[in-house]
Amino acid sequence: MSEQPRGVTDLANELKFTKSNVHRLLATLQSQGFVRQIPPHSTYELTTKLWVLGNHVIQRMDLIRIARPAMAVLAEVTGETVHLSVLEGTDVVYVDKIESAHHIRAHTSVGMRAPAFTMATGKAMLAQMPDDYLEQFRPHLRRYTDTTRTTIEELREDIHAVRAQGYSSVLHGEWREGIAACACAIVGRSGELVGAIGMSGPDIRVKRKQIKEYSVHVMEAARRIGSALGHIRAK
Repeated sequence: MSEQPRGVTDLANELKFTKSNVHRLLATLQSQGFVRQIPPHSTYELTTKLWVLGNHVIQRMDLIRIARPAMAVLAEVTGETVHLSVLEGTDVVYVDKIESAHHIRAHTSVGMRAPAFTMATGKAMLAQMPDDYLEQFRPHLRRYTDTTRTTIEELREDIHAVRAQGYSSVLHGEWREGIAACACAIVGRSGELVGAIGMSGPDIRVKRKQIKEYSVHVMEAARRIGSALGHIRAK
């Protein structure tokens, strides 16, 4: 990586690419905000977006490492699958998980994306966002199961309930049928949203009573992770 702006011919010679190929690559990187053109000699330099992207990756790796002990405790207490998720736009992304030992369990995978408005971890994180954040879901609202929320008004009601009780719950799958879940947002040092931790299992085993019992442990897990990240709760 060069510390000085570079020109198309210079880069083409070093990379052994044609100048037209280098120009197309730079145009793509520029359109995505990773490089900028420096007048008047049409040289290019990196922007801070690459640093921001790398910093997000590092933060995510720190979250996974720090969250693991609390995830392990939650998995042992509930006996169900435990997820660690982050919010990316209108999606939830699973960044870590501990699988349930039960033969019948919720099947998910690390790296999987799901609509945030249908997931317990998603609703837990949305409850930490400004109210107008929900507006971006309007074009994405669709029915996946019989219990999927399909209007902003219904989603807003769920978010208000999460804020009131401190955790989110899905009693019957809103993205995939037959899944019950409970989740709580994780906040960092300055109270910023960093992710969510949740448990899930088949709704034939995880009923409303179990969700209520597990919610205490889910919130405690989120609190422990937040504390490890430097968050101090107000007295």
